[in-house]
Amino acid sequence: MTAATPATLFADPAPAQRLERAATALMAHGFTVEILDDAAAARTRIKDLIPDSAVVFTAASETLRLSGIDEDINTSGRYQALKPRILAMDRVTGADDIRRLLASPDVVVGSVAALTETGSLVVASATGSQLPAYAGGAARAIWIIGAQKVVPDLSTALRRVEDHALPLESARAQVAYGRPSAINRLLVLNAEPHPGRGTVLLLREAIGF
Repeated sequence: MTAATPATLFADPAPAQRLERAATALMAHGFTVEILDDAAAARTRIKDLIPDSAVVFTAASETLRLSGIDEDINTSGRYQALKPRILAMDRVTGADDIRRLLASPDVVVGSVAALTETGSLVVASATGSQLPAYAGGAARAIWIIGAQKVVPDLSTALRRVEDHALPLESARAQVAYGRPSAINRLLVLNAEPHPGRGTVLLLREAIGF
């Protein structure tokens, strides 16, 4: 029997019973969870979850890009989208303003590198720009998570981050920014102490890294 490689172990969608276990654990930890068929369903659902005119930060995410959610939020005109605003600011003279804007939006939308069946969200970041909002700075947080990111436990989640997500993100970053990525900051969300703040849209299909 051939041993599973990271490419197969961490890329295939988890079966329904594992998604249900993860969803049940998340809800027990204070998160709101919806299991949806695919990214198209999440793209539709998220329009109901974000109020018009809300200040919204879309974290860098292949899931958001591939699903069209990033474009919807940042170009629709329905929201006060932070990404276009920040891209127009000077990164040196406006650094403090950028940091404050990213830390406390009304809503942050993104994804994670892994979700454990015990109900923990694992986020890896090279810059940490999304972490303050994820951890509690945003009034609301919404994560769209593909089924391939569901793993049994935290140790497997960390292996997924290092062996699977990082190489893919490094390849993307090399093309986009001329340098590889790195796991400079790691955030583990074990529970949501403010019920209603954190929403997970868990997909039955694989999408993103």
